[in-house]
Amino acid sequence: MTLSVPTFDRATVLVAGDVMLDRYWFGPTARISPEAPVPVVRVDEVEERPGGAGNVAVNLATLGAGSRLLSVTGDDEAAARLRALLAAAGVSADLLAAAGAPTVTKLRVLSRNQQLLRLDFEQALAAGAADTLADAFAEAVAGVDAVVLSDYGKGCVASARRMIEVARAAGAPVLVDPKGADFERYRGATVITPNEAEFEAVAGPWRDDDDLARRAQQLRCHLELDYLLVTRSDRGMMLVGEDGPTWLPAEAREVFDVTGAGDTVIATAAAGLAAGLPMIEAASLANLAAGIVVGKLGVAAVTPAELTHALHTRGKGGRGLVGEDEAASLVAEARRRGETVVMTNGCFDILHAGHVAYLEEAKSLGDRLVVAVNDDASVSRLKGASRPLNPLEDRMAVLAGLAAVDWVVPFSEDTPARIIGRLLPAVLVKGGDYRPDQIAGGDAVKAAGGEVRVLPFREGRSTTRLIQRIRGG
Repeated sequence: MTLSVPTFDRATVLVAGDVMLDRYWFGPTARISPEAPVPVVRVDEVEERPGGAGNVAVNLATLGAGSRLLSVTGDDEAAARLRALLAAAGVSADLLAAAGAPTVTKLRVLSRNQQLLRLDFEQALAAGAADTLADAFAEAVAGVDAVVLSDYGKGCVASARRMIEVARAAGAPVLVDPKGADFERYRGATVITPNEAEFEAVAGPWRDDDDLARRAQQLRCHLELDYLLVTRSDRGMMLVGEDGPTWLPAEAREVFDVTGAGDTVIATAAAGLAAGLPMIEAASLANLAAGIVVGKLGVAAVTPAELTHALHTRGKGGRGLVGEDEAASLVAEARRRGETVVMTNGCFDILHAGHVAYLEEAKSLGDRLVVAVNDDASVSRLKGASRPLNPLEDRMAVLAGLAAVDWVVPFSEDTPARIIGRLLPAVLVKGGDYRPDQIAGGDAVKAAGGEVRVLPFREGRSTTRLIQRIRGG
């Protein structure tokens, strides 16, 4: 299966569930307290992040999806901080204030990338809060492309069964991150995403993978689910549908912190379904996202550029045709990783051996090669009304199939100066007998600290000569 990262910006996902404020205190430890055998942490940095359903919503916004959040909080300072953090992350949040209960807050103390202590501040929701949330949910679900119920056992989705029925009646797939040993309240959902411990609490222990798959299929059928997705930590995931199990191996290369990984999984799967992906592809992207996020410290999110890069490095896609905005994100992500981005441009009307050799030499100058391609109208202006012979989509597709090429992006002007000025590669390459100061976009690249290189074309190989030969010239 070849994966690609869809455009999420046309998808809207509603998240309903238990929201919390995650607070982090960071600092060095150099001694043991004289009062008790515990390390003394000198706090020199404080971070605050939305947690629980809030983290799911932030993950969706980071992917570029329209992210809406519905939850219940206290009427306190922590709720005010949550509203500010969610707004800054691009989440449209409707937090219903409940009197008499504090906003759920988790305080973690970390030193040298190790969590030393966690303090939880919480209290049971007042009676009726879940029904109030369910009433608001029934109004908010209209027009969304997918729904996530994020159950952290704090009481916000005690009316999950009713919410699932409302969402499915509205035509929205429902993904549930479950809690506890009673999955009956999730009956009729599109997919639930328990981890192994949560699944075992409901289905019992299993002997081997075949027994695990059998129990998962039984539970899926009993609860009338479309799919059951069991996350298995370093063993990846198992997706069970009507056709049986699909095993997705773990994608993580380094694991620093698994905090919030489940939120990333369900957010990515929901965004994929909302963007029109089949469940298997949405689950595969979610598995990939989990492998990325556990390599980060604390509750974190994953960007489309990170997903695309991960697909590329794992040989599963992530290359090829991109729009200009996506190209800018990919180049920025590559730059953050310390990679050298090379860029060139051209019409590439009929791809020949000269082009291939030139592009391979260009790629050898760095880590990533971006090829900007003239659209059809600009080729006609440059080459005459009879050109191009191949439309833009075909020319880009052929270039994307070359091993040397990472990303292919179109442009519509007569010169690529504008798009080069936006992407600002470390190395700008042009083939032919140009001088570096004659190359469009070269001034912007050099002003940003990059270099401009001229590579020779192979003698006797050109699109014009091929056309002449075909026409009998």
